[in-house]
Amino acid sequence: MEVQEVSRVQSPTAQQVVADLIKRARAAQAGFAKLGQQGMDDAVAAVGWAIMEPERNRQLAELAVQETGLGNVEDKVTKNHRKTLGLLRDLKGVRTHGAIAESKSTGITEFARPVGVVAAITPSTNPGATPANNIINALKCGNAVIVAPSPKGLAVSQMLLNFIHAELSKCGLPVDLVQVLPAPISKALTAELMQQADLVIATGSQANVCMAYTCGTPAFGVGAGNVASVVDSSADVKQAASLIVASKTFDNATSCSSENSMVVLDEVRDAMLQAIRDLGGLLLSNQEKLRLQAIMWRQGKLSDAVTGKSARHIAELVGIDWRGRIALEAPTVLMVEERGIGEEHPFSGEKLSPVLAVYGAQSFSDACTMVQKIYGYMGAGHSVSLHSADEEQALYLAQNLPVARVILNQAHCFATGGNFNNGLPFSLSMGCGTWGGNNFSDNLNYRFYMNVTRVARTIAENKPTVEDLLGDYFRRWGV
Repeated sequence: MEVQEVSRVQSPTAQQVVADLIKRARAAQAGFAKLGQQGMDDAVAAVGWAIMEPERNRQLAELAVQETGLGNVEDKVTKNHRKTLGLLRDLKGVRTHGAIAESKSTGITEFARPVGVVAAITPSTNPGATPANNIINALKCGNAVIVAPSPKGLAVSQMLLNFIHAELSKCGLPVDLVQVLPAPISKALTAELMQQADLVIATGSQANVCMAYTCGTPAFGVGAGNVASVVDSSADVKQAASLIVASKTFDNATSCSSENSMVVLDEVRDAMLQAIRDLGGLLLSNQEKLRLQAIMWRQGKLSDAVTGKSARHIAELVGIDWRGRIALEAPTVLMVEERGIGEEHPFSGEKLSPVLAVYGAQSFSDACTMVQKIYGYMGAGHSVSLHSADEEQALYLAQNLPVARVILNQAHCFATGGNFNNGLPFSLSMGCGTWGGNNFSDNLNYRFYMNVTRVARTIAENKPTVEDLLGDYFRRWGV
């Protein structure tokens, strides 16, 4: 009896899968880069409308909550629209092709050049808005982009890709300008994409950021969030409470820019807590705090059971009875009193849920010291929130705390990533500088997606003497 061997078709390796995507991306990008500014701007508009069109926006938001279990639909609809609208505003009329700057005094002309193929590593917390933001910035500068979503965010990225391809086709632009890693998403696929791309943009877990920085490809990654909000005795307490609650509850606090701790000066502590209670904030007892801690952190790791869930859901999960304790029918924010900082006090870290640690401080100086310690544990480089009538305090924080942004009298999660009433660039990726282990401290924007070539001409010689430069030093300190 003859035994026949059964032939098996081997699955392509991660290297082969990514190489095919890269090949298609490079072919599409080569022609796209020659279309000029109008072609790039058409691509930007196409992607913007792909996610902002109301029916598609809602489909993406509903699928995001369904697939990830994070946040809520209405806020994701708002985020998809608002973040994209703001980015389109920032990019309107901006030149990213050909000569973009010329100076007669220096003799320098600057030309924008594409980087090539961008690998966009995106998180499950914003599976629609973050990829769209990355894609728009990449296309604005003449690049192709391949998105590496989280496993939970894959279905949303695929839906977004279909919407984008439909809009690009309508404009006569190559659909391979935008691609998504195929299922199943794995670390091997993501790592291979990082290695084969020309630029890596990593938003999300610190593990992904670390992998991006060590992949051998130029990369921009973001730091961890753990925003503290200082409430000074000069603050408008009701306004501060309203802004903090609005920020802390938006999309169930899935944003890295949501407040995690509130450091309140003793003089206004009672008034501030009451103002938050009036807005549905529930201050837990010590026993309730311990029960919540046991559920939120299991074996030292933040639990999916609470991440991106509403305050009411978390309270019900922990068995907390809020009836008669707040002004609303259900809690909006759960507050815990905290004094300690560090691993033994997990509420001092990032919580990714509408749970807020409350610290007290005798003075503004004490509050600054407290925030410094919090960021020594987690969140250095990101940003700090300040509610105060004294703008000098904001300037002090900017010069003394390890933060890239000081947000004054604003709802932090809206303001730090750009808002229509402040001048920060719209972005979902915030650099945290060297404090947060990053190589930039700006809001990630289109400038990070391009190369610049400079033409240098001769100009009238400008050669100073030694006396011009060192004369003052010599007169004060000697030769």
